[in-house]
Amino acid sequence: MTDSPPELQHIEDAGVESSYPSLSHALGFSAAAWGKLLLAHAERGRLPFAIKEIANGKYLWVNPAMAALFGRSVSEVIGAADADLLPAGQWPALRSVEQTVAAQREVMVSEHKLEHPNGRREFSVMRLPLEPADGGAPRLLAALWTDLSLQRRLEAQLNQALSQLEEQQRANEQLRRQGQDKTLRDDTTGLYNSAYFDDLLRREIDLSSREHREFALVMIAIDAAPERSAEAESRVLEALGQQLRGNTRAMDSSCHLTATRFAVLLSGVGLATAHVRMESLRRQCAAQLVVLNGKDIGFRVSMGVASFPHTADSQEALIEAAERALSEAQRRGGNHVALASIRFEPV
Repeated sequence: MTDSPPELQHIEDAGVESSYPSLSHALGFSAAAWGKLLLAHAERGRLPFAIKEIANGKYLWVNPAMAALFGRSVSEVIGAADADLLPAGQWPALRSVEQTVAAQREVMVSEHKLEHPNGRREFSVMRLPLEPADGGAPRLLAALWTDLSLQRRLEAQLNQALSQLEEQQRANEQLRRQGQDKTLRDDTTGLYNSAYFDDLLRREIDLSSREHREFALVMIAIDAAPERSAEAESRVLEALGQQLRGNTRAMDSSCHLTATRFAVLLSGVGLATAHVRMESLRRQCAAQLVVLNGKDIGFRVSMGVASFPHTADSQEALIEAAERALSEAQRRGGNHVALASIRFEPV
């Protein structure tokens, strides 16, 4: 990279805006060339361009694109102010920005929304005060308008398309999860099936081991009843499934293991708390009416409760402990909740 010529060095140090007049002098071209460049840019891009009088806000010169913005001819716009050309609610914001630009004597860009016969249009307006040759306060203001309406419509369409895509992705993910969840659940009870039970139990043991907390495993069996038809068995399974779904937390997991056997994982729950909750569930099951052909076919359950790590510290041992407790509940005649024995480490 080469150093700038000495005659341009002070211009670079002065900043972009203040360097333009000095740049004209240093490179030997007329300052009027800047105006020609701005006009050429406006005309080539069909951009509305105007020169206004700061004191009263009247247009002294406009190009055809600026006149078309108001839906007027050039002659109708010249000599008029925005208050004469726009609805009452739209011109004060334009006038306020113009006065700010005149006071600060700096280039300013602002955005405005204007109502148009063909709909609302959005513009970016660059305003610059035209300083007189004598260096006094500027009395004229140039304004270059850029129509942002198409860009904003495209942005809105893009955002809408992205939102629709995101919503579709969420819907697809939900369908995928529902499909996946359906393969893991039993149709009759709505509970997780036996194939998923081992995974749930393994994850709960891993989580509890990492976080040094306990959880309870409950084995449940529907007590035997004479002369219960297949339809009656299905009604009982549905009723117990409803009880388990309604009496467990979102963090708990209920599974349908075999025809009359169930398991419940109570996350973060100790043996005593699990016993209280399961005793409440046992009473609700015993009191629930299950009607078939006008007859109450009710049901009762037996439960065995074990906890990790207090009654067992491995998956196999925990299942065995809960099964032994369930057998004890059934030995007592059913409709009972039995607890597994707490193991004690040898000293």
